[in-house]
Formats: sequence, C-alpha cells, structure tokens
Amino acid sequence: MLLAIDMNSETPIYTQLCRQIIKAIATKELQEGDELPSVRSLAADIGVNLHTVNKAYNILKADGFLVVNRRKGVVVSPSTGYTYNENYLQALKNELESVVIEALARHVSDDQLTQMVHEIVQEVRGD
Repeated sequence: MLLAIDMNSETPIYTQLCRQIIKAIATKELQEGDELPSVRSLAADIGVNLHTVNKAYNILKADGFLVVNRRKGVVVSPSTGYTYNENYLQALKNELESVVIEALARHVSDDQLTQMVHEIVQEVRGD
C-alpha cells in the first residue's frame, strides 16, 4: 500500500492517513486480515511522528476498520464491510447535506451532483 502524504496540506496528516487507509479498504487494495505496518515502521517510512500514525490507527480502530491481533499486529478488521449503523448513516447524511447545500448555493445542478457522485463511486470501485 502506497501512502502519499501532502505535508503542505491544511488537512492534518493523521486525517490524510485515515482517508487513504479507508480508501485502500474500499478499493480492496487492503482486505480483511491484511497486516498494516507497525506504528514505528509506518512513521519512519513516511517521515512523520509516530504519535501521528498512532492517532490515525486509533481512530480507525475506534471506527471498526482495524483491529489489533496479538500475533500479527494491526490488521484490517474482518467485519469492515458490515460495521455501519444508523448513527453512521445519519452522520453520512449530515456530511452529504452540507456538501449539497454548498453546491446548490453555487448553482450546481441536480444532474451534475448526481453525475459526480456516480463517477466517484465508479472510480473508487475501479469500474
């Protein structure tokens, strides 16, 4: 798995790590049971503080994407595909609502919004 961190981005590094790992899971680059590098190893590889990687891993563990296996270390959760619930769906709806409101205020059409979402889903799935 190749992680590209933008050190000049306003997005915190731990957030960039979380997003890229989640994307790797969504695109099946990372699958159930796959091992991730140790906190120290990943921090050294990408040139960031180990606390930054630890924070990203802890967020991903709390969100159900990763688990700690005593023998293998940090691995992709076997239940990753089944971990959403009503709270997640409501939070997702709230985030989408915010994006849609801004897009509509900028006069983006319904068709353009729908097409963009469809294209993003296709890109992530590799269709």
